[in-house]
Amino acid sequence: MVNYEVVSTGSHGNAVVINKKVLIDFGVSYKKIEPYMDDLKIVLATHSHGDHFKASTARLMSLNKPLLRFGCCGWMKNFLTGAGVVERQIDVYKPNVLYDYKAFSVIPFEVLHDVPNCGYKLFFPGGKVFYATDCGNLNGVTAKKYDLYLCEANYEDEEIQARMDAKRAEGKYAYEQRAMRFHLSKKQADSFIYRNAGPNSEYVYLHCHEDREKGDEGENSSL
Repeated sequence: MVNYEVVSTGSHGNAVVINKKVLIDFGVSYKKIEPYMDDLKIVLATHSHGDHFKASTARLMSLNKPLLRFGCCGWMKNFLTGAGVVERQIDVYKPNVLYDYKAFSVIPFEVLHDVPNCGYKLFFPGGKVFYATDCGNLNGVTAKKYDLYLCEANYEDEEIQARMDAKRAEGKYAYEQRAMRFHLSKKQADSFIYRNAGPNSEYVYLHCHEDREKGDEGENSSL
């Protein structure tokens, strides 16, 4: 069995705790992370955007728990050290390589965004977890019969197209065009989940457009 808690999701900040041991992203204040610190073993960074990476939070996590590990692909190492994370605490990953921490294993994989970014596949004795957010697509990525899918579902195609049309009619810039290029739609998320999920898989929509968000807890369901 895999447990999770969505500490925060959306443009105001992203952070998810899995099985009490793993934190993915920390685009929130340290105060929001502090209740989980005693159990955390590793913090996984995806990319440098402020709603996923808060430098002051990284520094305080490193300072207050010197044995805490930080895992990231190469593009995030300088962001972590620049934030004040001690270099000996950082494990630098290559995409699509498995890293074994005995209590769990991690595989990072690259995703398309406007800065270098990755998702994570996590393997626990009790189940498998897939995490991907801030990604233009999941082309070439597979995760068959995972127990939990934490997946971006940023917008509805019809909704975002209507907003774009309305702005263009008024001569305004439609920033939504960028969202369509660099964020996963609900339709894309559903397609990926249905291609990969098993009969008992659970899925959670992350980083939904604020009109569809349900607070900080995300939207969840099971198949």
